Amino acid sequence: MTTDAARYDEQGDTPLGGYAALATVFAAGAGTFALVARRRGVRLPEQVPPWDVALLGTAAYKASRLLAKDKVTSFLRAPFTRRTGEGRGNEVMEESRGTGLRRATGDLLSCPFCTAAWATGALVCSYAAAPRLTRLVCGGLGALTVADWLQYAWTATQQTVEG
Repeated sequence: MTTDAARYDEQGDTPLGGYAALATVFAAGAGTFALVARRRGVRLPEQVPPWDVALLGTAAYKASRLLAKDKVTSFLRAPFTRRTGEGRGNEVMEESRGTGLRRATGDLLSCPFCTAAWATGALVCSYAAAPRLTRLVCGGLGALTVADWLQYAWTATQQTVEG
């Protein structure tokens, strides 16, 4: 197997080496959190109530949309992506650029489904260490999600009345 074959898929367009590096960073972060939490005596919850699962999920959804699609956070993605169009509301469409790790990072940062896994990981670690603070942050992101839905509902209502 050549070096390029190890870094890309058979079509040569999926940066497998970059994906492996990002997966390693994610796993290392989770492992580091677990070790530090254990050393500091962080007690993990016996269970996560369904309401907290919904709150964490809503917050992860909104955090991932903010990171991957929001116009205002495009400066974070700019080194790794290029804008290809405008989405609805304050969202933009982008595609990754470059090769290797840069391309893999662009793929991650331009995909809300991909960033949701990272946002969920961060929120779950935060929830284990500081549940009250995490619920507050998640509540804020959840309120922002509801506000977005209301904005879309208002816009749809206006279009129906005017159209």
